[in-house]
This record gives sequence, C-alpha cells and structure tokens, in this order.
Amino acid sequence: MGCCGSAERTKREWRPLEDRSCTDLPWFLLFTVFCVGMGSICGFTIVTGGAARLVFGYDSYGNTCGQRNEQIEGVRLSGLDHTDRKFVFFLDPCNIDIVQRKIRSMALCVSLCPPEELQTYQDLKRFAMLNGEVIALYVRPALPATPHYHFLSMILMVIIRYISAVLVWILTSLVVLGSLAGTSVLWWLYIDHRLYGNDTVTKGMKEAKDEAKEEVAVSRDSGQALLVYAVAATVFTIILLLLMLFMRKRVALTIALFHVAGKVFIHLPLLTLQPFVTFLALLLFWIYWILVLLFLGTTGNPVQNEETGLTEFRLTGPLQYLTWYHAVGLIWITEFILACQQMTVAGAVVTYYFTRDKNRLPVTPILSSVLRLVRYHLGTVAKGSFIITLVKIPRLILMYIHNQLKGKENACARCLLKTCICCLWCLEKCLNYLNQNAYAATAINSTSFCTSARDAFVILVENALRVATINAVGDFVLFLGKILIVTTTAFAGVLLLNYQRDYAEWLLPLIIVCLFSFLVAHCFLSIFEIVVDVLFLCFAIDTKYNDGTPGKEFFMDKALMVRRQRADLTHFI
Repeated sequence: MGCCGSAERTKREWRPLEDRSCTDLPWFLLFTVFCVGMGSICGFTIVTGGAARLVFGYDSYGNTCGQRNEQIEGVRLSGLDHTDRKFVFFLDPCNIDIVQRKIRSMALCVSLCPPEELQTYQDLKRFAMLNGEVIALYVRPALPATPHYHFLSMILMVIIRYISAVLVWILTSLVVLGSLAGTSVLWWLYIDHRLYGNDTVTKGMKEAKDEAKEEVAVSRDSGQALLVYAVAATVFTIILLLLMLFMRKRVALTIALFHVAGKVFIHLPLLTLQPFVTFLALLLFWIYWILVLLFLGTTGNPVQNEETGLTEFRLTGPLQYLTWYHAVGLIWITEFILACQQMTVAGAVVTYYFTRDKNRLPVTPILSSVLRLVRYHLGTVAKGSFIITLVKIPRLILMYIHNQLKGKENACARCLLKTCICCLWCLEKCLNYLNQNAYAATAINSTSFCTSARDAFVILVENALRVATINAVGDFVLFLGKILIVTTTAFAGVLLLNYQRDYAEWLLPLIIVCLFSFLVAHCFLSIFEIVVDVLFLCFAIDTKYNDGTPGKEFFMDKALMVRRQRADLTHFI
C-alpha cells in the first residue's frame, strides 16, 4: 500500500496500454470502506431521530413535533403526543447565543402558528418600533444577470491557440520593461533624496535644533531604505534579464504547448463540459454533507442544560468523534472528485497525443477515459487525494488556531503559525502538481501511484528549466486571461445596468457578478492548465524515448516538431 519498498519499475517504453490492470486496489478498498462509514453516519442520524428533529423541529423538552414521543428519563413534560402539533414556535426567537450558535429561547410544539400578519405600513412601522431598528420598506425588482462569462471562458480557451505567441512575448517584454522602469525610478528617488538630504543635513547642523536633528535622522533613514530597495531591485532585474536571456528558447516551447492545447479542445470538445460535471458532483456532495452535518447537530442523547433548563441533544462518548470523521470525509472526498477530473483529462490528452492519425481518435476520448478511470484507476486517485488530505488537515487546524489567537498578545506564536501554514500550503501545491503528473503517468503506463509519481518526478527533474518556464509564463498568461474575462464581464454589466434607471446602487451586484465570472474563468482555465501540463509531460517522454528515426518516430504535433527541430539546429550551431 505504501510507496516505500515498492519493487515496481517502468522498464517498457512509455506508450498508452490497451490491456490494463487495476492499480492501488487496497486503497480503493480503503476508500470504499471510508465511504461506507460516511453513509453509516447518515443512516445513524436518521435512525436515532436526528433527521426528524431537524425537519419537523422539537420543543424544549425533547419532544419531536408532529409525532408520538417516548418518555425521557428525568425530563418533565417529555413523552407527549404531538401528532396534531406539527409546528415549532419560539417564544423569544431573537434570544440567540452567538458563542454557542444556538437559540436560547423556549420552544413549543403548536398546531397553528400565530395568525397575526403585518399587512399595512402602520403594522410594519409598529413592528419596527417594538422589535428592531432597521426594516426594508419595499422589495426591489430582480437584478439582471450577465451570463457572458460562461461563453467567454470557452472562447478564450480556443482563441488562445492563435494569440499565444504574441501574448507571451508581449507579457515577457512588459515584465522586463517594468523591472527596468521600477529599478530606474528607485535609483532616481535615491539620488534625488540624497541631494535633498545633504541640504537638510547642512541646514540642520547650522540650526542645531531638536526638530532639525529629528528631520535629519528621518531623512538619513529614508535614504538608506531607498538605497536598499534600489540595490535589491537592481539585483532582481539583472537576475531576471539573465533568466530571460537563458530561457528564451524555452519560452518558445510554452507558446507551442499553448498552440497544441488549443487543438486539443478542438478535437476533444467535451473537455469544455468537464468543469460543469465536476462542479455538479461537488455541489451534490456538499449538499449531502451539509444535510448530514445538520442531522448530527440534532442527534445524540438528551441532556438538560443547567443554565436554561432546556433539553438539548448532544453526542457523548465515542459518538462525538463522528463529527470529526464527517469533517475528514469532506476534505478527502472533495479532493477525490477533483483528482478524478485530473485523471479524466489526463487520460483523454494522453490518448490524443499518442494517436498519430488524429482522424482515428476514439469517438469519445473523454468517456473512454472515464471508463478506464472507473474500471482500473480509482485506487490511484484515492491514494493521491488521501496524501493531499494529510497535508490539508493540519493546515486547516493551524489556520483555526491562528484565527483564535487574533487580538491576543502572542505575536511570536502567531508568526510561527503563519510560517507553518505557509510551508504546508507550499507543500500542498507541490504535491498537487506531482499528483497531476502521476495521474498522467498512470494513464500512460497503468502503473501504481508511487511508481507513476517516481517516474514522472524523474522526467520533471530532467526538464526542470522547462518546467519552471512553463509554470511561470503559462500561469501568468492564464491569470491575465482570467482578468480579461472579468473586465469584459464588468464592462458588459455596466452597459446593461446603465439602462436600468431604477437601480441607484450598481457596485454590489457588479462585484458579485465579477467574482462569479472569475470563479467560472478559473474553473475553465484550470482545465486548460491541466492540458498544458499533461502535454508537456508527454512531450518530454516523447523526446526522451524517441529520436525520429524509423521505428522511433515522434508522436508530437507539428508545432512541437518545428520547435524541436529549431532547438536541435541551434544546439548544433
């Protein structure tokens, strides 16, 4: 089950297998048992009445409304027949305990809710005077939606194939020019401050006053700070220029990969639906998880609160760990669903890359990849997602502790926690990237997670500079693509809201639309990023095991082939 001691090695050439075998079967069985445990928690809450108490409500004596109840030992007025009393009425619904997150009011089961209604403005005014400070005077019409960001994300994934070369070089030039300009400005500020500072020092020495001395000290500190910033910016700019000069050929590889990724979406149009499927799966699971969590909140043994005298239901003994089990399930299953998306996309891209004649691709490579995943590789996905879970849980715990320490005099502890959180976050990102490449290696060779991760890691280390260039340039280009979608959506929203004269406030709905458009763009372009990473791994494998001679022909696209030939020619010269 573990990575250590694994004797499996990839000795064959890297080619997609037709005859596959199940990988990491023990981890699939472990994940299945874990999911059965998650389902058992749901069944436990339903059997013990937690679900019924949440749906129908219960009074302050432990009686569930709308049904016959059993007597609770030591609790008066329990065991009542509330068959005809189907509604819960709180005598003081505004009495809320913020710390414990519960209503402290007495609750009763009633057959009818109070019939009084607020029908006139005077009723509303009287209610506001007695019960609150602010109340809405009218209901505003629904705000118009701007659905453009769904299509903008898909369009951008296609057209980026044609604009990648221009876009990448423009961004590279802007970064270099920005660094040079920033460094020049810092040196200009330092020289100007130095000249002004000398005059201030001379004037201060002549006046010899306390205020003048203080001004001299401040001026000297500012000058030293500007000098440090200018030197640091100069070093950064020199390193950046050297990197750009050294990796300019590898930037061309990034452009070629973007170009081929655009072709992948043309040949595999169902890839654009993958974010919708993943989001739907996550949404359904999250709804289920929240419902079971609410059921757990009303499940357990009846306990009488000593302060209020009200009856509450709490999980005691070993049952109190069900909530922690349920919380771990949220993280693991969420990561499992995201890993299934990565494996599905990787399998489809691998099939595309290693098919020489693109006209002979399977009818639905995406569905074929899904079937291979379900039949052979669920254990690998379960293992990879579990590793991410092991890193994410400590980070979330440390974030909770750090949040609890806010406002307290323990700066050293908070600084240490921030450092640990940052390190765990970096480790999680690295593992995510390695897992993604391990899934691609599994899609090619049908090997276990550890073997695939080791083989993919070796390939990535051999192409470390290429990996750094693709991640730096590619991520920046995709980030600018997200910004482009958000700004376009905001512009369209302003145009639409301009014709809605009834709306006085545009900012809040516009911000909500822009945030949602950024989320949608992130979901779509993350698929594009996965495609680029898998294409690079396939390209690195192709160039390692093939040389273009008969019997070892390249599988790569023409765009990558041209880039490869230019690189060989430059190296020869």
